[in-house]
Amino acid sequence: MSATIVTSIDVSKIPKDKLVKGKKGTYLDVVIFVNDQVNDYGKNVSMAVSQSKEERDSNSETIWLGNGKVLVTDGKISAADPNPSAPSLATVAEDDALPF
Repeated sequence: MSATIVTSIDVSKIPKDKLVKGKKGTYLDVVIFVNDQVNDYGKNVSMAVSQSKEERDSNSETIWLGNGKVLVTDGKISAADPNPSAPSLATVAEDDALPF
């Protein structure tokens, strides 16, 4: 194991239009940032809703979901392939029942 990270998120901040329905569930793409420095609250991990290229290019506001911390690391984390093949997902309709 390369790392264990613990986070908590504010599910009320999740925009329904960012939820996608897949074969095995409903998903939200997130971005997790691991910082070198720990903040005043002992946290060094932040999580936000993933943005499209168009959203990033237009400087859309980042939706921050929560924070956390790295509990364990062996210092050997490798970058993943940025373009893996993945099945397409359908956007969830506003009226779909979600557990939150």
